[in-house]
Amino acid sequence: MTFHLTYLGLLAGLLIPPTLRRLRRGTTIPWWWCAPPTALLWSLTGALNVPPNWLPIPLTLAWLGVALTVVDLRHRRLPNALTLPAYPVLLLLLFLSGADPLRALAGCTLFGGLHLLVHLLRPNALGGGDVKLAGPLGAVLACVSWSALPLATALASLTTALLPRKHPPWSIPHGPGLLASTWLLSVVAV
Repeated sequence: MTFHLTYLGLLAGLLIPPTLRRLRRGTTIPWWWCAPPTALLWSLTGALNVPPNWLPIPLTLAWLGVALTVVDLRHRRLPNALTLPAYPVLLLLLFLSGADPLRALAGCTLFGGLHLLVHLLRPNALGGGDVKLAGPLGAVLACVSWSALPLATALASLTTALLPRKHPPWSIPHGPGLLASTWLLSVVAV
């Protein structure tokens, strides 16, 4: 199964650059920034024996994570064209996996609300794209476990703190840390 997921991940990753080019505020990203990382994450997901009903969730998180990370690292923004569709897509996948829909909505509201609060109190500390992304990621995390929410917050903050500081501190992207911690917890904590 891991071989098949690696191959499918490579193909899925090849779809990221043309998708990013077609966005309203699109960008051109080389295929090798997207296809190998997506293939690696899909392969790791398969190797970790994720339950079949849960498998679409970390695979989607990996694809979305690679796409959003390359844009956030390059342009310091998370496009609405990817963050907003993540709500219905991830909520539908959670529903199909058998996760509790009320728990998913509570996690979405809690995680998104906490990120919104930080954004309102310190706009330079957290961007609007991070707030929009936090909602669907919170839904996934809550379905993993309630303790995954603070753990993902800590892991995301650590990841953000470790990113190279070529720019002023307020422009360090937080999206990659949110995405990485959510993907990691979705594959190891289920």
